Parts: sequence; structure tokens; C-alpha cells
Amino acid sequence: MSQERTRSAVLFDFGGVLTSSVVAAFDGLGAELGDDPRLPLRLLARDEQSSALLVAHEEGRIDEREFEDGFAARLRAHGVAVAGPGLVARVQARLRPDHAMIALVAKVRADGHRVGLLSNSLGDDCYAGFDLPAMFDAVTVSGRIGVRKPSRRAYALACERLGVRPEDTVMVDDLRQNIDAAARLGIAGVLHRDTAGTAAELARLLAPAADQRVPRA
Repeated sequence: MSQERTRSAVLFDFGGVLTSSVVAAFDGLGAELGDDPRLPLRLLARDEQSSALLVAHEEGRIDEREFEDGFAARLRAHGVAVAGPGLVARVQARLRPDHAMIALVAKVRADGHRVGLLSNSLGDDCYAGFDLPAMFDAVTVSGRIGVRKPSRRAYALACERLGVRPEDTVMVDDLRQNIDAAARLGIAGVLHRDTAGTAAELARLLAPAADQRVPRA
């Protein structure tokens, strides 16, 4: 069955969707640290110890400082002279709110669709400056629920908190693996690249406002 014009709710990612690119922010950190801008992300993706640190932090099992100290040690093991404190802040300083996407969230909600946040957290205060409870009907953050995308449990909890079924939901994310994981639960996906493209995909997937049947809490 076609997914077009059938969905009633949207889950939005945070970093790279409501903000500028997280990849670019890490690349900026890498360029600042040395000659290999891709080193930080490459370690987080491919180095077993770095990846384990990220997962533990995103799931709330270690705090920002423990992640920073551990990741700095892995960077030093690859030839980068760096201390841990402030590493996360140096990434976050490169992220800027995407006001066009923030406005799109508000429009989708005003059109009668339920909207939720599903985010893997990085840093103890990574949502500073965003009034998330005012923006969303439900907020699901990995560090608070103890599970991260792309775990199926993260998507199931986000839908449960939003009061919708996965098959009625769209996930907007900037990472393909998170879209693919959501699809395994029946959640439609929009791979975010820019506001215009995401808005067009949501218009294709979301039911007309008059057809909404999901009551607000």
C-alpha cells in the first residue's frame, strides 16, 4: 500500500535537522585539532573504544566529562595532542539553530499533526536555547530513556510517548541508518538534506489536516 497522504504524526531528529550539520561541526573540530578533519568522526564510527564511549554517553551511562576524557585519550592515541574538558562544547559551538526547520515543525503542528522529538543526546546540556516542551507534543531523548537510535526500542518509546502508532508516523533524520531502522517498525522516513526537500516529502506523506483523527493530549 502506498504511504502517500496516510501519516498523521512526525518525529524529528535534533542535531543536523533542527540545527546545522553535526558532521560539519565534528569536521570543524578535527580541522582545529590537526591535519585530518575527518579523524573525530572516523574514530566515533570505526574505532571500537571511541564508539563504545559514544554509545555509553548517548544512553546516559556516562556523563559528558567521562566521554570527553575517554575520547581525548583515543584522539591522543592517534597523534592529536588534546585535553578532554571542553571537547563537546567545541562541537556544540559550531552548531546553529536552523530557523527554517524550526518553523516547519511549528507549521506541521499547526496543521493538526502531532510532532515529537527523538534525539540521541550529546553533552549534558545539548538542547540549551530550545524550548522543546513548547515545540513538541512529546520529547524523547536517548540519555533519559537509556536507549539510542537506531535501536527499535527508541522509536517504539517515541511513538508511545507521542500517542501514535509507528505505521501512522514519519521520521525526519539526517542519517540514513536511522531512517532504515525506523522503517523496520513501519515508520516512514524522510532523509533530511534541506528544509524545502523535507517539507515536500512531508506534504507527500502526511494526511490532509481535515483527515486527522489523532486527538491532542
